[in-house]
Amino acid sequence: MDNNNRQNQANINWYPGHMAKTRRLISEKYSLIDVVYELVDARIPYSSKIKDIYDLIRNKPKLLIMTKKDLCDIKVTQKWISYYENLGAKVLLVDLNNDNDYKRIIEETYKMMNEVQIKREEKGLKEKEIHALVIGIPNVGKSTLINKLANRRVADVGNNPGVTKQVKWLKTSYHISLLDTPGILWPKLSEEKVALNLAAMTSIKQEILPIDDVAVYILQTLAEYYPNILKDRYSLNNVNDLQEAYEIIGKNMGAIKNGEVDYDRVSKKILNDIKMEYVRGITFDR
Repeated sequence: MDNNNRQNQANINWYPGHMAKTRRLISEKYSLIDVVYELVDARIPYSSKIKDIYDLIRNKPKLLIMTKKDLCDIKVTQKWISYYENLGAKVLLVDLNNDNDYKRIIEETYKMMNEVQIKREEKGLKEKEIHALVIGIPNVGKSTLINKLANRRVADVGNNPGVTKQVKWLKTSYHISLLDTPGILWPKLSEEKVALNLAAMTSIKQEILPIDDVAVYILQTLAEYYPNILKDRYSLNNVNDLQEAYEIIGKNMGAIKNGEVDYDRVSKKILNDIKMEYVRGITFDR
């Protein structure tokens, strides 16, 4: 597919009804929210950020939580952390499967609410239960975080976008109530690289962009930034000749029939390698 066609593909409307409804419900519950947890994928810290987040949360205290620390290229992601911190954000890079990491979120929340709690104490009021909005694009770990904080499975977890479908308050054992929301994307995926990054990390459904385009983009990005992964995982030194690259991968995985490469199977494998976390230590946003 040539670049112009791909650009048109990337310029896609993907705005399911539940996302529009989520935005409306968040606006309705705005006055109840004390703190916002905005989750982004540490492998795509720019592409996975909700563009018009400030229209929704305005001046609420906010924690920018970068998830999937165990999967990202720490050195590159650290540059993004510095970038967002320079803009005034409080950023935490976390692996949500690490107990110490999610406890840092709780500690930071208490710090953010400390002044409010002191004022309540001075007025003779009891400590306030903190209401935290959990927001982010699909598949950044919102449900995993909620289940950790609640210390039980209260939110469905899935390695596919669109698992959470409704807005609901969930109790935790830390005096924090969480407002769980379905993943939100902005109405238009107009930046080609953003759309490809989201597809590569399975934050948008596979049908949104042609699977071959996404697989080729992954191979080209690995070739540019992570040639060692390209070599170790796919036995490739470069992807200058894409047909040859597909043939090598196809042979290695047994995806050749009657001398012909099953291109679709190879493309699915490349996407699946990221989805199943076989490919680690990558950050695609630069």
